[in-house]
Amino acid sequence: MIPRLDALIGEVQQNCHIADARHARNMTLCNYLLEMRDFYRWEHGLQQSEPAPRADVGRWIALRETLWNDLEESEFSPLSIEDQLIDPFASESINRELLPHGLVYGAGIGRFHKPNFFLGELLRHEQRNGVKVLVCGCEYARDLTAAPAAMRQGTVYLRQEALTRWLWEKAEAWGIKAREGPLKAALDGYGYGAGAAAAIARMTEGESETLILHELGEHAAGLLLGGDWEDMLSGFSGRRAEVLARAVRDNLADCLVTLPALLEREAEPSLHFWFANFEGMRRALFPALAQAYDGVGDKAIAAALGQGRDHWLAAGRRLLELHRRRGADAEEEIAALIEANTLAL
Repeated sequence: MIPRLDALIGEVQQNCHIADARHARNMTLCNYLLEMRDFYRWEHGLQQSEPAPRADVGRWIALRETLWNDLEESEFSPLSIEDQLIDPFASESINRELLPHGLVYGAGIGRFHKPNFFLGELLRHEQRNGVKVLVCGCEYARDLTAAPAAMRQGTVYLRQEALTRWLWEKAEAWGIKAREGPLKAALDGYGYGAGAAAAIARMTEGESETLILHELGEHAAGLLLGGDWEDMLSGFSGRRAEVLARAVRDNLADCLVTLPALLEREAEPSLHFWFANFEGMRRALFPALAQAYDGVGDKAIAAALGQGRDHWLAAGRRLLELHRRRGADAEEEIAALIEANTLAL
């Protein structure tokens, strides 16, 4: 294990606190409270099946917000590794030092320009279609928003602890009303009724692969759209255009890689789970795919994916052309163009 691991964890966690101080309270109140409850559980080592004491969570939130108030103007600190000071966003350089010690580190700019950091146990690393995949298990430092998977500079980061927590939340929310639908079909496929903990463990493994497939789809979409796409996203000042543009690329990625692979493998629980989470702007822009799932089955889904590949690639290229011609002035026009280009049957 790397010397002075506790100090490194503290440095990463401090940068996480600074990122949260600047951005965490920009969420809607409902999302903020849900994320804070999960963060409390993680920080206090609670299992997902253990209730978080409401009064304790309330006091903890007040203390955390006081900490954020003190840190909001602070700068991110470099990480001290093997007698070097390394920029906290230089993930590739940091991982060159950490991977041999069984550690994995991630950093980048996420949705709405929020920096994200984490440090955890390296479970495995592999190459998939020329893309490096790093799989993290137990997490030692993290910020409020723990995205289970992300693509950073050509590397896929998969965070299994974050994924497991998210799966528990989805299953618990379903259990309140226990409705029929794709989430029930997915849970049944993983044997949830016979034992929640074992089923969630199986889901973590199965849905880890789905997330990796999606990130490989993001990589494939990025090759088709080119590097200007990230420049366009980073230049948006408002949320509307960013949410819409990300939905376009997500839909393209899943038409290119995720769903074709799941169909080919006949991975029924994962297909049901994917459609259980096909929501928000992605679904609003691509009703043809939702209708295909609700209707005839795999052949209809495959046909909708064929349409989607052409449609979302063409849409993405039109957005890029607008951005190249008009730069930041194109933001509202880009959003309007996406909203006008839904794909229905």
